[in-house]
Amino acid sequence: MGLKIVILAAGAGSRMVADLPKVLHPLGGIPLLGHVIHTALSLEPEDIYVIYSHERSNVKEALLHEPVTWVAQEKPLGTGHAVMQALPQVSDEDTVLVLYGDVPLITKGTLQYLLNSTPKNGIGLLVAKVADPSGLGRIVRGEQKQILRIVEHKDASESELRLKEINTGIMAMQGSLLKAWLPNLTDTNQQNEYYLTDTVALAVSEDRPVTGVPAFSAHEIQGVNNRWQLGQLERYYQQLQAKRFSLSGVTIRDFARFDVRGRDVTMDPDVEIDVNVILSGRVHIASGAYVGPGCCLTNVTVGSNVRIEANSVISDTVLEANAHVGPFAHIHGESHLSEHAEVGNFVELKNAKLGEGTKAKHLAYLGDATLGKHVNVGAGAITCNYDGKQKWETTVHDNVFIGSNTSIIAPITLHDGAVVGAGSTVSNDVEAKALAVTRAKLRTVKDWQRD
Repeated sequence: MGLKIVILAAGAGSRMVADLPKVLHPLGGIPLLGHVIHTALSLEPEDIYVIYSHERSNVKEALLHEPVTWVAQEKPLGTGHAVMQALPQVSDEDTVLVLYGDVPLITKGTLQYLLNSTPKNGIGLLVAKVADPSGLGRIVRGEQKQILRIVEHKDASESELRLKEINTGIMAMQGSLLKAWLPNLTDTNQQNEYYLTDTVALAVSEDRPVTGVPAFSAHEIQGVNNRWQLGQLERYYQQLQAKRFSLSGVTIRDFARFDVRGRDVTMDPDVEIDVNVILSGRVHIASGAYVGPGCCLTNVTVGSNVRIEANSVISDTVLEANAHVGPFAHIHGESHLSEHAEVGNFVELKNAKLGEGTKAKHLAYLGDATLGKHVNVGAGAITCNYDGKQKWETTVHDNVFIGSNTSIIAPITLHDGAVVGAGSTVSNDVEAKALAVTRAKLRTVKDWQRD
């Protein structure tokens, strides 16, 4: 007997008011459906079937890399009909767990508890009590508190609408039961759909047990129907990430102003994260590093004791130990700062490599450049790496001094110890320890006034 997981992801999501299918909207930088698939995989099932609408093939295309089996639902005829699409690939002995692509924060622990509590000859149902059950299916119980049936909100009577215990939609049962019950569902309801939840009443009619398992938290069973609900879950999700990092020894200055986007962010103890920091993609921050307010890091490796000052934007970059960046620096395009390198305010690096102790402190642009050790780049200096058709490399050896407001026209090499005078435009290689100066003779016009 194996575990098969069916994820329902064919809903229209019209209340999102978007062209993007609901299950592809991001939560923490990951599509809603991606969260559910990730949790499903943690249960180590034999297979995962994602039921999607054939009219929204971009759902499949966006997550084609995931190790799941994609099953198209031709017509939106309800949850029971959707699960039926996977039945040909389910054996009688399999346990089938049904999840939803718009319930992103369901946890492995809760699902494992549900699976362990599901009777072999009946249904395991994840339930919850909520303050406002509007729009949700209600659990109807008998005198002995046994579950009798589930009634959808639109089909509920006045007394049933007052019930606070709701169906989360998540359930588990044997494949043989689904094969017996799903073909017998009817669409005699307000939505003219085949409800998967009607299997509960069928189980009760056959005296089969229906076990209600309470969810551990309200947030983990919260579905996303509109952008407001998505925003609420986003903040809760980010607080979970902040808590996780804090308990591992990271100082986060404000839990409400901290964002992690993706699953590949790691931080060592004694890292400090100031407010409004966004960490995306594959990020690792080593011990002793500081990330200042308003910084955005995407696919960045940060070494120990690195300091990144306010409002710096860094992507696809390695910062070695004791490097210093910002404020207001922009570093991208496979750049690399060696130990003790410094990039200051309003400096941009694109595909640039700075050697140990090299400094570009003010208002510079270094593109497609490799700088050696202990190079000093003055304010306003730039590498002219693009000729309108292709990019060219600038190579600067150790101990070179580049004066302020200079233009280094690539391809070019500045050899060890060379000095480029301020205001120069250099288009030829400069020999080791040579001084390169290009400067027009100063002319003074006396008694000159503007009109």
